[in-house]
Order: sequence, then C-alpha cells, then structure tokens
Amino acid sequence: MLAEIGHELWIGDAAQIRASMVRKQKTDVRDAAHLLELLLSERFPRIWRPTLEERDLRQLVWHRQKLVWMRNAVGNQLHALVMGEGVCRKKKLFTKKGRVELEGLQLGRWASHRRQELLRLLDQLQASLQELDHAVAEQAGQNPAAVLLMTHPGVGPVTSLAFVLTLGPVERFARSKQVVSYLGLNPREHSSGGRQRLGSISKQGSPLMRSLLVEAGHTAARLDRELRQDYQRLKLRRGSGVAKVATARKLAVRMYWMLRSQANYAQLVRMQDSPWATLVE
Repeated sequence: MLAEIGHELWIGDAAQIRASMVRKQKTDVRDAAHLLELLLSERFPRIWRPTLEERDLRQLVWHRQKLVWMRNAVGNQLHALVMGEGVCRKKKLFTKKGRVELEGLQLGRWASHRRQELLRLLDQLQASLQELDHAVAEQAGQNPAAVLLMTHPGVGPVTSLAFVLTLGPVERFARSKQVVSYLGLNPREHSSGGRQRLGSISKQGSPLMRSLLVEAGHTAARLDRELRQDYQRLKLRRGSGVAKVATARKLAVRMYWMLRSQANYAQLVRMQDSPWATLVE
C-alpha cells in the first residue's frame, strides 16, 4: 500500500537487525531507536524488493509451476491405477493409444469412477497449462534478459523468466558464489578447528527456481558437451541425484555470467574455449 501511494519503502533483513542488538530487553521504543541509529549511521541492512509488476509476473510463473506439480500428481495416480491391473506403460500411457487402453480397462465401480475423475482433472489442467505456457512465452519474449538466456540449450521461457525475476538486477551480485548461495545451491557447512564439514545443499533460496534449474540442467546436459561430461562423471562417482544438482549449479553460474557480460550462448562458449579471454571484460 505504501508503494502504491508513492512512498519509498525500505525493508530490512530482520535477522541482521536483531543480531546487531546487544541488549536482551526488547521493547517498541528500543526497536525504533535501534532502527533510527542504523539509518543515521548508514548501516541499515536493506534488502532488494521486486517491483509490483515483477511481483505480479512471479505469480504467473508460480501458478504455472503449481499446476505442473498438480498434473504430475494426477498422472502418478493414473499410473498407480493401471499398474494395479498389471499394466505398465510409463509415458506411453498419456498418448492417444495409451489413453484408449486406459479407458478400456475393466475396473470396479469406484475404481472406474476414480479413473474418470482423474482423466477429467488431467484434461482441465492440460488446457490451463497451455494458456499459461503461451502467456509465459509472451512475457519472456518481451524481456531482453530472458531472450538472452534462452539462447542457452535447455533453457526455455519459464526457466529464463523465473531466473530474471528471482535474481533481479544482476549487479547486486559481485560473484557467482553469491548467486549460488542466494539460490540455495551451496552446501551447508559446519567447520571448526581446521576441519571442514560440508553437508547437503542449504535450500535457503527459492524452491521454484531450484526445481526449474534441475529440470533445465537435465536437458542442457544432453545438448551441451561440457555439461554432459561433468554430469556423466559425477553420476558415476556420486549418483544421479548429486549430478543433477551439480549440473543445475553450473547452469545457474552460466546464466549469471550471460547476464553479467550480456553474452549469448555462442559467445559464452567461445569465451570458455579461449585460453586468454574471460567471461567478463
């Protein structure tokens, strides 16, 4: 509401604000004085906020992804239903031939009712997703940064638009490690006494962006030679799950440098292959 009526709104990092407070007593008067002191000393930990238009576009991407997850859940129920009858068709179940076979199965009264309900939900979700995919493609085509990212193999309108909306101004990040940490793809760490202990990824960033990067990385690993080699090597050593996450991290770093240097995929590959050129001039 403050932003809509023209006021400049600042939002601070609550954890950093509280960490800079030494006293254990908390009152409204102390909090107001502490915030004023941070502002006067230019130490207020202001966080970046997207514009109203960007927040609205985020809702479009989020809604589309939520419907994708719902469609997958409905599809899994249909798979379980037919596998209970000894039929396993995997992706072929949703082709025209598989749909005919699915509708022709002899089921009980309530099992048949469940099948019809799931098929109706699947058709409704598919129709809605086609409209949303068209809307996302249109919005991505109007965004120059998203168009630049779509030159990379495996990166489509959804991933590129979500990446631009999630990161915001790329100048906020001085290094690619900051982007990886912002997306929650960096490992947890609990090191002490000269001993380094690393765990799984932190997952502190956007779950939507991590999911899209993993999906895009899986496709990019088939189309890009370097990503394919890294994926196959990690898959043999650590398993497919770790390899997919590592590929998603590499793809996120590539997309960051593409935005930072304003280089398309062909220029990015040429920079990487050159022994003297760097990604950023």
